[in-house]
Amino acid sequence: MLFDGIHIPLTVPFTRDGESLLRKLEYNVGRYSLTPAAGLVALTGEGTALSDEEIGETLRVIGEAAAAEKVLVAAIAKDSVRGALAIAEQAAGAGFDAVLLAAPPLWEVLSGAELRLFFEAVADGSPLPVMLQSEARCVLSVELIAALARHRNVLGVYDAGLTVERYRALMAATKDVKREVTVTTVFAPVTRRMVLRARREEQSEAGFVTAESLSGGTAVAMIATAPALKTRTKTVGFQVMAAGSARGMVELLEAGIAGAMVAMSACAPQGVYEAFAAFKDGDPALAAEKGDRLMEADAALMELGVAGVKYGCDWNGYFGGAPRLPRLGLDGAGREVVERVLAGIRN
Repeated sequence: MLFDGIHIPLTVPFTRDGESLLRKLEYNVGRYSLTPAAGLVALTGEGTALSDEEIGETLRVIGEAAAAEKVLVAAIAKDSVRGALAIAEQAAGAGFDAVLLAAPPLWEVLSGAELRLFFEAVADGSPLPVMLQSEARCVLSVELIAALARHRNVLGVYDAGLTVERYRALMAATKDVKREVTVTTVFAPVTRRMVLRARREEQSEAGFVTAESLSGGTAVAMIATAPALKTRTKTVGFQVMAAGSARGMVELLEAGIAGAMVAMSACAPQGVYEAFAAFKDGDPALAAEKGDRLMEADAALMELGVAGVKYGCDWNGYFGGAPRLPRLGLDGAGREVVERVLAGIRN
């Protein structure tokens, strides 16, 4: 699986009473599917606030509502290998393409060997490829990431503390890791749902009977006329995605990262994508200008956290909803900040 471009971390819509709003989640995913974002990442932020049943329903709704071309990633935050693998199985059943594996919530009580065992055991048993997650609460060392990069089922990392120096260290430590991934003819990712859709189209077309055959003579089953999914392969190394803040994204793209999962892309996907697109189009000056425009909003939303991003979604035409207790929604001053910093950024 190829990881690149902008990935959107999905919020989990709740009512003020804390009930899940799956129809609003379906609405959000449908709208995100119309954006140029390459992927959608589920269960980030408030994923740990969901019950096991809610996790399964959330993954199902996302899998059904997302465009087939969007790479789907399910974040896992469980204290046990067994619990993590249960989510991986649910994600596979819902049509996801990979799982995002963070350190267990109670990682502080684990030894270094136990932490590595957790990642390796989940990678061993997961039906989907694994992307590692290095976050502020548990920064994975370059040495640990490099060791896990050699696992056949570990493809890369989303790194919330990524700097140019750390990225170069990761690349140096994993320079021998090479894999063949399937891509489209224009080198875009090929998702599991794209493959399944192509197979269904081929099967339905294979049973087509010509109108002429119905007027007499022998009916002839026609060869599939639906265009086949054309693919090719691409050699990639260990795939590194920035995560969290948009600060430094353009500099990291210049250093060679594949893409980013930026928190504010949940409420302003077009604005974030424009900085990425300018870089891909070979216009570094425009990319830097677009990236600078994101800085004030990015800083404010990172400080306000989940509640800020959710209100930003509400304000920009998506559905954020209320956080689930004990997290609190924004007060009037917080809402004014979000409205001000997002006013000049394209939705």
